[in-house]
Amino acid sequence: LYRYVISTLELMVAEDYMIVYLNGATPRRRMPGLGWMKKCYQMIDRRLRKNLKSFIIVHPSWFIRTILAVTRPFISSKFSSKIQYVNTLAELREMIPMEYVHIPDSIVK
Repeated sequence: LYRYVISTLELMVAEDYMIVYLNGATPRRRMPGLGWMKKCYQMIDRRLRKNLKSFIIVHPSWFIRTILAVTRPFISSKFSSKIQYVNTLAELREMIPMEYVHIPDSIVK
């Protein structure tokens, strides 16, 4: 699925873009591990990393915050500066237009 998303982005992205990760109701056992996140980061083409405006994490858990804090020394400072935490959907609405965003009911709850 991740490879499909990246290959689709490569075809679509000509300008700046944002990624929104809805962490909401994700149990810890289903969250991605460090190895998987490192592989994902390495798979992103340089052009895509350069055009990424922000990586928004909605409803970040302490686990996600901890993993990103631990991995911060190993990823570029430019990418680290693009990570933003959003605690509520109302905050997300202030950052991006929501008319094209579908949020699953489990996240809304």
